[in-house]
Amino acid sequence: MRKQRHDPEQLEHCPMEATLDLIGGKWKGAILFRLSERTLRFNELGRLFYKITPRSLTKQLRELEADGLVHREIYAEVPPKVEYSLTEKGKTLAPVLAALKTWGEVEVLAPLKAQAQAKAKRGDGSAE
Repeated sequence: MRKQRHDPEQLEHCPMEATLDLIGGKWKGAILFRLSERTLRFNELGRLFYKITPRSLTKQLRELEADGLVHREIYAEVPPKVEYSLTEKGKTLAPVLAALKTWGEVEVLAPLKAQAQAKAKRGDGSAE
């Protein structure tokens, strides 16, 4: 189990810190977002996040499962089949994750796209 970054006795004083402790980090938000779209197998998640190592993906999924946000379903077949989905608690994050996606599209990706288009229009390939 991972180490808590905050004092559990102080959770009522900082709900944001408590929430980010569960969903923060490089991959958890993205994993939760993809699982809000559909149930996925381990290798499917690995292909979606090609920069994550299998060890890191396993660790993140185990933490999300331990925190009650992700359900792991193991099927008794050969080869073994394991699927990941959101729990009811995890599903309550879907609107938050969708809002973060929208914010990222507007505030992060749109300006980057505009910069690339302006650079292409200039045609000189120079950096600003």
